[in-house]
Amino acid sequence: MQDLEQELLSTAARFIVEEGLSYQASKKRAVKLLGLPLRTALPNNDDLEEHVREYIALFCSDTQPGELLALRQLAVVWMRRLEEFKPHLAGAVWRGMATRLNDIHLQLFCDDSKSAEIKLIDQGVSYDVNPSSGIHGQTVDVLSLSSWCEPLNEYVGVHLSIYDLDDIRGALQPDSKGLTKSGSLKSLELLLKDTHE
Repeated sequence: MQDLEQELLSTAARFIVEEGLSYQASKKRAVKLLGLPLRTALPNNDDLEEHVREYIALFCSDTQPGELLALRQLAVVWMRRLEEFKPHLAGAVWRGMATRLNDIHLQLFCDDSKSAEIKLIDQGVSYDVNPSSGIHGQTVDVLSLSSWCEPLNEYVGVHLSIYDLDDIRGALQPDSKGLTKSGSLKSLELLLKDTHE
């Protein structure tokens, strides 16, 4: 049974890195590919993250650091543009596991949920709005746009999840390994500075 779980984790990790799938989608696809019953217990995200890191170290160590750097630098650009909304970077770009296939996920904290949309309109930015599950499981609006990334020579998806100002405390909660699920602009700039030193 343990061998099967390891195979499931390895397969899901490959889908995340090579195809940019979400954790949930990669686990479901791995279950299907391996011919397992649909009710198969899915591995937890901490174990999957560990396998993703191992996969990157084995197969992408020559390209992934540069791609991650490019995505983090683009995240800084958008965080500065939207600084009044206390942006926090989340997901694979924050956690250091992103490749060029990953999108940038920012959390914005607003007094007025429409203020971020007004800011984008004022800047002439086109975006789509879709509902998604938020930090505490609540439904939040996500503003999705495309942004040109010069180092990657392609467009990258940028997704802005809109939260109430009070939700910012939940953004800084550490996970089971003591890592925060998101980071502020200052935290990201320090991370980039440490990378260059």
